[in-house]
Amino acid sequence: MKRLLIAAALLGAMSAAAMAIELPPDIAKRGSLKVALVPNYPPMEFRDPATNALSGFDIDLGEAIGRKLGVKIEWTETSFAEFMPSISTGRVDAILSGFTDYASRHEIASFVDYLRSGPKFFVQQSRASEFKDMAAFCGKKVGASRRTMFPAEIDKWSQKNCGGNPIQFVGTDGSADARTQLRQGRIDAAVQGNETLPYLMDLEPGTYAPVGEPIATQFTGIALPVKEKALQQATLEAVDALIADGTYRTLLAKWKLNDNGLEKATINAGQ
Repeated sequence: MKRLLIAAALLGAMSAAAMAIELPPDIAKRGSLKVALVPNYPPMEFRDPATNALSGFDIDLGEAIGRKLGVKIEWTETSFAEFMPSISTGRVDAILSGFTDYASRHEIASFVDYLRSGPKFFVQQSRASEFKDMAAFCGKKVGASRRTMFPAEIDKWSQKNCGGNPIQFVGTDGSADARTQLRQGRIDAAVQGNETLPYLMDLEPGTYAPVGEPIATQFTGIALPVKEKALQQATLEAVDALIADGTYRTLLAKWKLNDNGLEKATINAGQ
């Protein structure tokens, strides 16, 4: 009898835990969550060169969220330009792809923020002695992905710090193109999210050198349809559960993102 009572208590606790996070009925019935990504931003998401399998922090986090919610994650590859249309038309339920939470995106998407980041200058290691501080970037050619808010942040920093000798911004086709132009000497420096630099420096030792502090503070979030309040709440609870049980910290350490972690997920919502 005692064993039966204990078993019943355990079953009840497990059932209560499973029922604690409530998904929208259509997603619960389908048993899956359609998640958009562009796998070209290591260590957040990329294809493993050896296996071509999806890999990275966001992939691990997404799969862990799926387990907490009791659904399968259906990864849907798309282009960066299609992220917001995919959310607004319902082609996907979420975007989990190193996507920055900007207020300008809140009309279409609400964000469950799970990581702190910031754009940071870096140069070729061979030229590091030329850039002893951030003031050295004034008047120089600095590249960054034109698809991000980095150009605006660079311009803001330049106006504040460079006076009549502004940074010469060079727009690139993504962060990989910025690094290519940097190695080729076509630009003097590049700007990229500080969450990616430690991983890239390990991947290409002796190639890059970060300079100074991030020029802004940003948050990376899971983008969800602005009207899907139940899905937003369920995702928030799943991320917080992963923080509480230690899974989140384990993943941060695995992908060298310890300095970018949060103590609690937050929702930044549109109207």
